[in-house]
Amino acid sequence: MKYMLIMRDSQEAFEASQEVDFEEIINAMGAYNEALMKAGVLASAEGLAPATEGFVVDFAGEKPIVTDGPYGETHELFNGFWILEVSSKEEAVEWASRAPLGPGSKLEVRRIPSQEEAFADFADNEYVKKAAELPDRH
Repeated sequence: MKYMLIMRDSQEAFEASQEVDFEEIINAMGAYNEALMKAGVLASAEGLAPATEGFVVDFAGEKPIVTDGPYGETHELFNGFWILEVSSKEEAVEWASRAPLGPGSKLEVRRIPSQEEAFADFADNEYVKKAAELPDRH
């Protein structure tokens, strides 16, 4: 089973991180990632550039509207993610609980369904068949 751990930080978490030596943060994250790799459960992990470098594409109107970040009222920012391949939801909970995050941070954990599970009713669709051929899709 695959699970995505989505790191969400509030302004409180951002401010708290400014008071910690950045090398300490790198070491804590590095040790966590190393534990995931040694356990053989880490499929992917990435951090993201600041929201000021991002943008939003809003499809509410007739034409999509692109807005540069930061955008709107932001209470939590999506700052990075891990994708784990584990044997159960309980194992995903265990690994998520060990993330070196503090107050103001949250991990949203979402299961990633298999191609067959997600599109079972559309297995004969040409685009579903093409998607099954993409690399790294189980």
